[in-house]
This record gives sequence, structure tokens and C-alpha cells, in this order.
Amino acid sequence: MKKVRLLPGKLPVRLLERLLKQYTSKGADVVIGPSIGIDATVINFSGNYLIAKTDPITFVAGDIGLYAININANDIAVMGGRPRWFLANILLPEKKTTPQMVKKIFSQLSKACKDLDISLCGGHTEVTFGIDRPIIIGQMLGDVKKGTLVTAAGAKVGDDIIITKGIAIEATSIIGREKEKDLRKRFSQRFITSCKDTIKMPGLSVLKDAQCAIRFGKVHAMHDPTEGGLSTGLHELAIASKVGVLVDRDAIPILPECEQLCDYFGINPLGAIASGALLITLHPRHTKKVIEELGKQGIKASVIGKVTLQREGLRIRERGEIKKLPLFERDEITKVL
Repeated sequence: MKKVRLLPGKLPVRLLERLLKQYTSKGADVVIGPSIGIDATVINFSGNYLIAKTDPITFVAGDIGLYAININANDIAVMGGRPRWFLANILLPEKKTTPQMVKKIFSQLSKACKDLDISLCGGHTEVTFGIDRPIIIGQMLGDVKKGTLVTAAGAKVGDDIIITKGIAIEATSIIGREKEKDLRKRFSQRFITSCKDTIKMPGLSVLKDAQCAIRFGKVHAMHDPTEGGLSTGLHELAIASKVGVLVDRDAIPILPECEQLCDYFGINPLGAIASGALLITLHPRHTKKVIEELGKQGIKASVIGKVTLQREGLRIRERGEIKKLPLFERDEITKVL
């Protein structure tokens, strides 16, 4: 039998789904275990729920501490929780690590934690054989009151689908950092710097987005699209909730920097890593209020579609034509990096 080699990035959705069903277990205190579209575990703990999350940062070396905190905190936030404690497993490259590099990473982690009121409370650090850049594997813990838990499995037919900020924020920053030399052939340094800084403005964190949405609307589901971009995020949400979706391509906000980079490298922004955006589904009667309140917080938000019946599948309206929403098994930025 011919061996199939998997490409870098997330495992194919259907393969991962089979593995989770076959090999994971759910103890008596585990309220929510692993499944597609559910990025954190919820455990019954002392009156509240404990939310536990782990995620590695592998694409970038610069500002890796900022990435590690925000990416992990986001998966606590989308469940209605408050990220509180972070442990970092820091793997450093052989022959490239200096005390200055280690200090810089610790400083980034510390600042990002302070910005979100998170305790940096443990972990492990080592110089590791076989890697060429720093890697941080983060463990974030948070809590949520039992009556306010939200999951990606709660979307209901008829819900509006809102997205905050815009798509491919993280991809824009990663490409700006990792392909700076190539970009100088075409773009100004000012433009490149703007691309790199999208992790700070509009930013990677969706904590404020999630807290605002929950405060002012009856939110049924939330999900932060990461690897595989908005399109894969919608697929994950639909699988978790057993629904379909119909989204409008023209309604999806794309940062100008992102649009230019995607055109330049010939990649689809719908499939590019999208941390920094938050998907929200809620009853239409709450949509206007939530968008208004997000706006007061300086967070742009747009209605991009509807939750539909599962049998209708996942669809996108583009230039007046309704098509099947693509699924990106491999993130589009891997074509560039």
C-alpha cells in the first residue's frame, strides 16, 4: 500500500474526527471533550467550569510571545471564559540560541500576559535538537460560570453570522515578517511595517470582542478561525453545530494590506490563517445591538451570512452565484512560506 504523507498544518478534518472518536476518552468531570470545532476542554471544577487549552506557535519567530498568549487566550474567550493562567513550553533552536533571545521571549510573554491580566505561572524551557527557530507550546487555563458557557456547537438555524475586524489578520503579519525581503521588491517599507503590525492593530486578541458580544446579545456560538482561515473556521463551526451556512463573499471584510498580499502571492484570503477575527452566531434581533456595542469598543463587525439547515451544506454567494464553500485542508500561507 502506498504511504500517504501529510502536509504541514492541521490534520485533514475527517482524519482528525476519526482519531478523536477512536482514541480520546471523556471522564465524569469532563463537560466538553475534544471534537471538531471545539478548541478547548471544559471541566467541572469547584462550582465553576475550568477551561483548558493548548496550542503551539510554529509559523513565526518574531513576537512569538505575543502570538502564544493571544492565540491560546482566544480559545478560552470564545467559550465565554476568562483566560487566567498560562504555562509555556519553550523550545529553542540548537546553535542559534543566545541569552538575549531567551530574555526577549520571556519579556514578550510577560507583557502579553499583563495586557490581558493573565498569570504567567509555569512551564519548561530548553535548547532542542532538530529545530531552526523558537517554538512555544502554550497551556492556557481559564474559568467560566456554568450559566454563561458558549461553544461552537450552539449555532441555530436562522442565526446571523457576524465576523469582527476582518479576515487573515494573522496571515498578513506572518507574511510581512517572513517574506520581508521579497516584499521589498514591490512594496514600500511603510506598507511592509503596516502588514507586520496587524497583530497589534487591529490585533490578534478576541477577548474584548467575545466579552462585548456576550454582554449585549444572546450569543448561540462563537469560534475563532485560525489555520485554514475563515472558510475552514466556518466548516468547523458547521460540523460542531450540525448546521449549514450561506455566506456572502462581498460582505466579508478584508484588510487592504491582506488583499494586496494575497493578490501578490496568488493565494485565497478565505483560506489564510485568521486569528484576530471572531465568528459569532446569534438571533437576528440581537445583531444590531451587538454590532453597535462592538463599534463603541473600536471593534468593527459585519454580518456575513446566515446559519442554514445542515442538508443545505456550506455555501458562498459570489458575484451573484451560489457555490460550495471551499475547505482548505492546508493553510494558504504554506504556499508562500
